[in-house]
This record gives sequence, structure tokens and C-alpha cells, in this order.
Amino acid sequence: MKAKTVEDRALLELIEPVAESLGLDIVRVRLMGGTLRRRLQIMAERPSDHDIAVEECARLSRAVSEIFDAADPIAGEYLLEVSSPGVDRPLTRLSDFDLFEGYQARLESDRMIEGRKRFKGMIAGTDGDSIAIDLEGEEDTALIPFDWLVDAKLVLTDELMKAGAEKRAARNDNSVETED
Repeated sequence: MKAKTVEDRALLELIEPVAESLGLDIVRVRLMGGTLRRRLQIMAERPSDHDIAVEECARLSRAVSEIFDAADPIAGEYLLEVSSPGVDRPLTRLSDFDLFEGYQARLESDRMIEGRKRFKGMIAGTDGDSIAIDLEGEEDTALIPFDWLVDAKLVLTDELMKAGAEKRAARNDNSVETED
């Protein structure tokens, strides 16, 4: 789910090695918009702490621009946007569901599962190649094959906001300590 369309997957193949060379993981690549002015959105993070600094976004943007200037993979004009995945981030890798176990998420599948395609509930980790989720209003934990997902995202809750604030505070504490 890092890349949704065939075009996104082709761009990901160009972008991923560049990001890896900078010590970053790609979370998601999306080329959006019509033919007149498109926007290429790249979400990236450090694998060590699932965060990214503005300077790292700028480095990735410059490196991708260099590769794209040579390869010219997008016809016409486009705007390149490199960012963090944010607090209410997309969940694009199976490992994300273990990492964010205990947080609420919205999932959408590409096929009907027990009469529906959309699910909301508490992430309960993974079981093999499936996502375990405690669905709202139901007692059982549902298992949804990861390959059936077309979209998954954390839900912005007080708990998620608190965890994000604690992460920012810890990052700020560390940067103050290293300045001495």
C-alpha cells in the first residue's frame, strides 16, 4: 500500500533507493491531481524512530529532484511534496500494525468482508499476513488479510495526540542535550 496505482509503483521504484541511501524509509507515494498540475506526495521517516526532521525532508526532496530531472518519469508539471506521515498517519506496511497496536484505525478493503468494506477499531497487531483489529461494537477480533487493504490510517484520538506530544517532547529534550 506504499503505492496505490501502477504509476505510483513505478515512481516508488525510483524513490525508494534514494531514500534508503539517506537512511530513510518510504511510508507512501501518491501522484495526485489531473493532467494540468499534479502533486507528488512522498511520506518518509527514519526506521529507527519513525520520525523525520525538516532537514531530512529537504535532503530527500533535492535527491529525488535530481533523479527525476534525469529520468523524467512524470509528464508535464508537478509539485513535489516531501513530508512526515504525521500523527494520524497512513498504515502502509504490515509492520505498522504491530508498531501501532493499541491505537484506533480505519481500514478499507478491496472486497466485501462479512457484508462491508470499511472497518474501524483498535489495532490488535498482526497474525501472519493478516491485520488483527478489535472492531467497534463487536466482541470478536477480526482478521483482515493485509493484501486485501486499499487504505488504512490511524484515527486522531486523544491517546494518539498524547503519544505524539510525548514523542515531540522527547525529541526536543534530546536536541537540547546535544547542543551543549
